Amino acid sequence: MAVQRRNTLPYTPGQKTEYKISRSKIELFMQCPRCFWLDARLKIKRPDGPPFSLNKAVDELLKKEFDSYRKVSKPHPIMTDNQIKAVPYQHEDLNKWRQNFVGVGVLHKPTNLYVYGAVDDIWETEDGELLVVDYKATAKNSEVSLDADWQVSYKRQVEVYQWLLRQNGFKVNDTAIFIYTNGRMELDGFNDRLEFITKLIEYEGDDSWISGTLTKMKACLEGYIPAVGVAAMGGICDYCAYAKARTELTLKALKNG
Repeated sequence: MAVQRRNTLPYTPGQKTEYKISRSKIELFMQCPRCFWLDARLKIKRPDGPPFSLNKAVDELLKKEFDSYRKVSKPHPIMTDNQIKAVPYQHEDLNKWRQNFVGVGVLHKPTNLYVYGAVDDIWETEDGELLVVDYKATAKNSEVSLDADWQVSYKRQVEVYQWLLRQNGFKVNDTAIFIYTNGRMELDGFNDRLEFITKLIEYEGDDSWISGTLTKMKACLEGYIPAVGVAAMGGICDYCAYAKARTELTLKALKNG
């Protein structure tokens, strides 16, 4: 299926051509429908955060490490240490599935939205089921986990990948794997190297929310701009609250001359 690398034009209500929706845009909608509408309809995007170059380096090195075991069809030591009976999955499209703006994709016919997402890795169990694997990197004194409220975005992320693979006809296990590596901060010095402790975390995914969410996203795209409302993780969206306050203060200042 020929799909543009990314959307170059705003969404037009009633358009007949398919509209490309990334995994991150689904997350944006879940966080704030108003921010999603502004992004898709007017191309007004949230300000970009700082680049996480170290996280990107860790991601690339982990991929190389697991790829070395993929070539010989053997499990990585972290898999055997955690009793995960699987090996890194071999597929001719894996590199494409990992590529930003390409990834694993499918047309959701009820909405005419082409949904895609770039996976970090995929493993295959002894039963021929696929395990979605996502790499995460941080640096903190406490042990890594998935217990924080904001980490629901991590969980939705792997659930979208599971859904995409299932929509492409693959047999996907409900269990997703997080390879979560934590930079050690208790060491005496830097000495031109960082040391990490890596933890494997299993998560039971549930992708049943995705189809309904895409229907809501389509309705949002077709409708008028949503009001400033409650963000998915509670409270008012910080971006909307800032924009609202800035506008009100500017109008007040102009009025007071």
